Amino acid sequence: MKKLLYPIIIGLLAVVLTACGSNDEADKKNDEKEAKTTEKETAKATEEQQKQMEEMQKKLDKQKVDEKKTVAIVNDEKILGAEYNTVLSTTQMQMQQFGQDPTTKEGAKQIKEQTLNSLVGQTLLLQAADKKGYTASKAEIDKQLAEIKKQYESEEKFKEAMKQAGLNSEMLNAQIAENIPYTKYVEKEIKVEEATDEEIQKYYDQVAEQAKTSGQKVQKLEEMKPQIKEQLEQQKKQEKLVKHVEELQKNAKVDIKI
Repeated sequence: MKKLLYPIIIGLLAVVLTACGSNDEADKKNDEKEAKTTEKETAKATEEQQKQMEEMQKKLDKQKVDEKKTVAIVNDEKILGAEYNTVLSTTQMQMQQFGQDPTTKEGAKQIKEQTLNSLVGQTLLLQAADKKGYTASKAEIDKQLAEIKKQYESEEKFKEAMKQAGLNSEMLNAQIAENIPYTKYVEKEIKVEEATDEEIQKYYDQVAEQAKTSGQKVQKLEEMKPQIKEQLEQQKKQEKLVKHVEELQKNAKVDIKI
């Protein structure tokens, strides 16, 4: 966003300098020259940044596989390249957000492992949900689709987001239809204990200490308690879910193809 704002700011500064500057024509010309030079430098920096982003994207795209290629088989169920590429893109983005380079040899290896582990885990959980009889009704699918659409200003914005994500209506409905039984299974089968006051206090003390160290204002425990409680319980559920997948994998036949 900053690269888009810089030329605007420079333009405003040029106007201010012209209106309030000295009557000396030489000074005006110098101001104009400096403004133009800065604009050129900013444009060059923006162009260079764009090139770097394009080069990075090319490297990231090379990590993708053929959409129809079988990347893994989990209990006779095939996982195709199209699913792999979707999860891969998310994993790449997450790594970049943490300041890591996903295009290095080690980064690429890590991303591949994380993507495959995620896909295998999801497949095992969906299979377990199916065995338990968890399903998604048309009414449930329509309701969740409506909730997703509410996040966008208009139908056009929603369709644009779908296009950017590489989805169409059929694919989105299929994902929702899978997500509902998955969510039901996790909520019903993966039970965790509520976060205790002691755990909440300990977490709050850590957050408060970090805030003080960085010079930030510390909120009161009462204000943060609901948020901390939810976060701790989500963390517990995630840890238990990982262990649950490990248990499912012990009795599963998993064949990685890439």
